[in-house]
Amino acid sequence: MAKLLAHFSISRTGEDYVLMLEDEDGDTSEFVASYDQLDLITDAIAEELERDDDDLLSVEADEDEIDE
Repeated sequence: MAKLLAHFSISRTGEDYVLMLEDEDGDTSEFVASYDQLDLITDAIAEELERDDDDLLSVEADEDEIDE
């Protein structure tokens, strides 16, 4: 079962980064990631948000056509 994300942070440690994720219950997990891994994560987030924007714009356009 997926947990609700309550907080996250990213900090640099040497050449890597530490991702700290905290859930709604206050439980935390830390992950070490490289620059390349963070870059892949940001690309995946951007792609998903862009897909959501495209879907939202499509729905809004459909609603505008109905209103006319």
